[in-house]
Amino acid sequence: MLEKTEAAGRQIRDREQGVAAPDGSIKVAITGDFRGKGGDLRFDPDAMASLQRCAALELTVLSTPVGEPLPIVAVRSFDTIVMKRSPIAAEALAAPDLRVAHLVRNGVGTDHLDLEACTRAGILVTNTPEAVRRPLASAVLALMLNLAHAVKQKDATLREKGWSGRFQHVGVGLGGRTLGLVGCGNIGSDILTLAEPWQMRRIVSAPSKSDAEIAAKGAERVDLDTLLAQADFVVLCCPLTAATANMINARSLARMKPGSFLINIGRGKLVNEPDLVAALASGHLGGAALDVFDPEPTTPDNPLLAMPNVIATGHNVGMTDENIRLGNTSAAEAVLAFAAGRLPDNIVNPAVLDHPRVKARFQ
Repeated sequence: MLEKTEAAGRQIRDREQGVAAPDGSIKVAITGDFRGKGGDLRFDPDAMASLQRCAALELTVLSTPVGEPLPIVAVRSFDTIVMKRSPIAAEALAAPDLRVAHLVRNGVGTDHLDLEACTRAGILVTNTPEAVRRPLASAVLALMLNLAHAVKQKDATLREKGWSGRFQHVGVGLGGRTLGLVGCGNIGSDILTLAEPWQMRRIVSAPSKSDAEIAAKGAERVDLDTLLAQADFVVLCCPLTAATANMINARSLARMKPGSFLINIGRGKLVNEPDLVAALASGHLGGAALDVFDPEPTTPDNPLLAMPNVIATGHNVGMTDENIRLGNTSAAEAVLAFAAGRLPDNIVNPAVLDHPRVKARFQ
């Protein structure tokens, strides 16, 4: 299951990082979901080099299958685990000889982890929000443009009918239209910034934000029902919670403007897929762009994949060289901070700071 990296154990101290490990090396695992289909490790070389230069770290690359829970041996063997979406079994987090004290999520969403169980076990969980901010925000704009200009339909028509069908599909202009964001974290804020030159009205439904915070971004804060009724483009960029699960269903879709568009880059469980299929098939919605599905991976017979007014990507629309570089770099920085006895940035379970394990390590 375990494979040592070539440079593991290299005795070169990275003095710029100020890393010290008075009680021995910090054992770090990188999960198997960083491997390509051929087994090659897909981790930014500069980020990996920063870890390999640190004499305090002992690096191991796991061969655990993508999507399968990490075994108990992993949480017993490593101080820090860098992961994408590898879950951890509940019984592993409750293991009496737990060693792991830091989970680094290369990405943003943590719905694959039991954060409460991690907090009870005294495990810091950090993520890398800066890595997805611009890549996903720019991807949303790309999806909006494709939907607005009916690029998918025009491409298919040219291939099928040639030049004779060139006027079959007419797009919609963006000027004067309304962009509605459900959620306004790092990604949502960047979407608002990037969309500003398009001269669209921008509205946001974000219960955790104040009117002043949203106004400072050039947008107006509204409730969800108002947003659905007024937006020409509804973008879901909120986290999956008990409150947001199934938030887009037959009722909410019926409230959306006829001919409007839905974009989901959040989580598949935000949307009731059969209800969305019905809204698209009836013509009530003009189209949808979906990067996430429920469940994942989606199946080839998912009716959404066969609909001409749906753009579908496999939870990878924001995957760019920039995304990989920033995510890996941010993850490496979190590991190095932890090894140096500093609290890493972007802790997603701040209640863990009161846990005795954490207090003892960072006193």
